[in-house]
Amino acid sequence: MTDTGTGPRPGGAVVSGSAARPAAGAAGTAETTDTAALRERIAVACRVLAVTGLVEHILGHVSARVGPDALLVRGRGPRERGLAFTTVADVQRVDLDGAGNVPAGWSAPNELPIHTGVLRARPEVTAVVHTHPPAVVAASVAGLPWLPLVGSYDIPAARLAHDGIPVWPRSALVRRWDLAESMVAAMGDRPVVVLRGHGLVSVGTGDPADAVAAAVTRALAVESLARIALAVAATGAPLRAIPDEDLAELPDLGSAFNVAAMWRHLEARAAAEGPAAPLREEAAAPPARRLGPTSA
Repeated sequence: MTDTGTGPRPGGAVVSGSAARPAAGAAGTAETTDTAALRERIAVACRVLAVTGLVEHILGHVSARVGPDALLVRGRGPRERGLAFTTVADVQRVDLDGAGNVPAGWSAPNELPIHTGVLRARPEVTAVVHTHPPAVVAASVAGLPWLPLVGSYDIPAARLAHDGIPVWPRSALVRRWDLAESMVAAMGDRPVVVLRGHGLVSVGTGDPADAVAAAVTRALAVESLARIALAVAATGAPLRAIPDEDLAELPDLGSAFNVAAMWRHLEARAAAEGPAAPLREEAAAPPARRLGPTSA
């Protein structure tokens, strides 16, 4: 299980106290329009993960790159209620070493090395999503192969499977850099990796806001494929990939359809099906504190 709790940071990071500067988005700071919009995109993405069943309760997280050495990441604040209730205040800026000026009571995910490990190793990646889709967990434990079982039913899933969905064989909590490095090595240059008995990690490239949407839709595609694989396996029938000639007939519908249109649907669905909780809370921001860097 992933834990975004308030325990020690990986490697025993130290938090210093009263002399910290205000966090990004906290009282007394100016936040750029782009950063504010990106924090909101990450918050909405977390709500999407909840309403689509890719995460349960308080587990899972989303991040986006902001410059070469920093990221915005969904952590846990002092009023944590789960991903379905994510607010912009739950998304804060830290650097790739895990250090940052954050509101008092906020903690980065214990599995922050998932995000920073990918971002360090792959400069082209601008967003990272970590989820626990139940069907993906079950299919990975069962050792089912990741095959393009369907075609036009789910073209993005078919293409992901055809090009290869790697599996990291560990079920560990990825809270150490060496574990993150092993996971990143298994992922290679692919946009997704399944973590056996744990969940998955998906990434996006390009504009960070668009990359968040792309990473979310890729996670959904893998979950769709896992559900189909489990359903077929339950009948006792063998899992067979569709023929190459059928794959050749599947067009690339482009990001305008596969990502942008899908994201509009997901955003609307989260608004309609999720809790009627504001993305931005009007309460005064808590005092800031300084997170120390994590160690390898």
